[in-house]
Amino acid sequence: MKSSIQFIFNNSELGAGTRGASLGANAILVAARSKASLLFKNRSIQTVKNFNEFLDRENTFPFAKHIDGMLDVFEATSKEISNALTEKKFPLIIAGDHCSAGGTITGIQKAHPEKRLGVVWLDAHSDLHSPYTSPSGNLHGMPIATALGIDNLESQRNNIDSITANSWNKLKSSVLRPEDLVYMGVRDTEKEEDYLIQTLNLKNFTVEDVRSLGISKVITDISARLVSCDIIYVSFDVDSIDPDLTSYGTGTPVKGGFSPEEIKGILKGLLLFPKTIALELVEVNPCLDDKNKMAEVALDILEHIVEVLEQK
Repeated sequence: MKSSIQFIFNNSELGAGTRGASLGANAILVAARSKASLLFKNRSIQTVKNFNEFLDRENTFPFAKHIDGMLDVFEATSKEISNALTEKKFPLIIAGDHCSAGGTITGIQKAHPEKRLGVVWLDAHSDLHSPYTSPSGNLHGMPIATALGIDNLESQRNNIDSITANSWNKLKSSVLRPEDLVYMGVRDTEKEEDYLIQTLNLKNFTVEDVRSLGISKVITDISARLVSCDIIYVSFDVDSIDPDLTSYGTGTPVKGGFSPEEIKGILKGLLLFPKTIALELVEVNPCLDDKNKMAEVALDILEHIVEVLEQK
């Protein structure tokens, strides 16, 4: 699959609560050059236009920070992903904050409007908040809500203005069904998200589940759960990894995550699904790191991903 892999760098960090995720892709590139890695050799890299200049403007949307710019991020991301898929490429996306994954999902839908999408979300967080429920207003906690098209008004804590509401409605794609979403490693949620996880009966394979059942059994279970899906997208946030085993170079690290070797095994199993058509890695933040360690870990995982894809 070497010729069909398309690296896509998405340097948006509008959705993050701390600065630096926009540097993640280039930090991985630096790690590759330092290691003399051949990962990016003779491979084109498409770069999504970012709108990080919105961070230099006053934020007027406290419950959905810089949502006006995120509309542009979703549109630009969707276009780049759709183009790659239309050209029969496998998008291997390295992104900044996780919110832009909502644009990735709309891009997949745009390229395959007739197909049913399954999503595997490796993350310490469920990212189910909306502007109505978010305690921080950071949009990187909302991409799954955009894909599911939900507001969770039953758990409302914020009264939002009409401009925020209209922008939020434009971000929502509603292309994902709850039964077609599988979480892995989620371990840090708020009560508003817990309510949705319970009422929507969302599946989360915890770190403990994976270790007790074994990666092979969990991969088999995921395949069975997504059997009705035509295509699958895998979204991998590096905070699904245990920071004590790797690095704290990510925006919201949470202890008790997977080891890098477990992540490799999980991703290999998911990539070997014939239905898997795109994978995204997000939230490497060298500004929060010590000597670019998280980028080095991400590089090692990316090399493994490419090796699996080339053998697929």
